[in-house]
Amino acid sequence: MIKEYQSFSPEDTYKLGEELGKVAEKGSIYCLDGDLGVGKTVFTQGFATGLEIHEPINSPTFTIVQEYTEGRLPFYHFDVYRIGDISEMDEIGYEDYFFGEGVCFVEWATLIEELLPDNITWIKIEKDLEKGFDYRRITITD
Repeated sequence: MIKEYQSFSPEDTYKLGEELGKVAEKGSIYCLDGDLGVGKTVFTQGFATGLEIHEPINSPTFTIVQEYTEGRLPFYHFDVYRIGDISEMDEIGYEDYFFGEGVCFVEWATLIEELLPDNITWIKIEKDLEKGFDYRRITITD
């Protein structure tokens, strides 16, 4: 199923992420796609709030994965943008995260597509400057 949303501000993007986080279930994997600066981190911060996580959420660009365990479900936030070789995912034990008790968020997931299971949700965030600087089209496919 494909659902499309419009965001006219970072607050809208955050709120949509929060609503999705409220209904997330253990074992879920969300793949977040979008160019630099489209609001992936804002969406992720909202999602974490929906999971009842209140510590600061930052993009894990230099660590590949950040773990947050204080919410109603463990939350594993991946950023695989800087992965040089797919074997790096094996080194961090990605299967324990992907098939564990928590929720995974994977930014730049197209870089590791061959490792992703079938039952994932894709979230694509796109700008459309003709509709305004803060406008985003957010497409969720599951």
